[in-house]
Amino acid sequence: MNKFEILFNKWCKIPDQLRFLFIGGVNACISYVFYVIAIHFLGQEQYQICAAIQWILSSVTSFINQKLFVFCTKGNWLAEYFKCCTTWVVSYCFNALLLEALVKFVIKNVYIAQLFSILAASVVTYVLFKYFAFKQKKYS
Repeated sequence: MNKFEILFNKWCKIPDQLRFLFIGGVNACISYVFYVIAIHFLGQEQYQICAAIQWILSSVTSFINQKLFVFCTKGNWLAEYFKCCTTWVVSYCFNALLLEALVKFVIKNVYIAQLFSILAASVVTYVLFKYFAFKQKKYS
């Protein structure tokens, strides 16, 4: 076994909640940067379109990071990707609804509202990833 495999195996022994916090934080930052860039080009009045663009662009990096570095699964790339797409639809709808409510009734600032929406959607996403998209069969 080479040094990378040893390091990777040690990483995968860390509880998945901690791995998700770290990798999820990286993914959330990437996602938020996409949102800010989209807002810059399309304008604040298009915040929902920017949120959709952000979710689409960040889905690929998120899938790879979740599969390899959070849930450490092997194989099943296509099946897990389609399950992740289902998860993202649910997560995106949750994010869009929360973003709309925050912008209309609470925060008003689209940047801050989306930051809170991403954090809340991350919790929903973790649960769906763990128990649906990357669920591992238990062998007795």
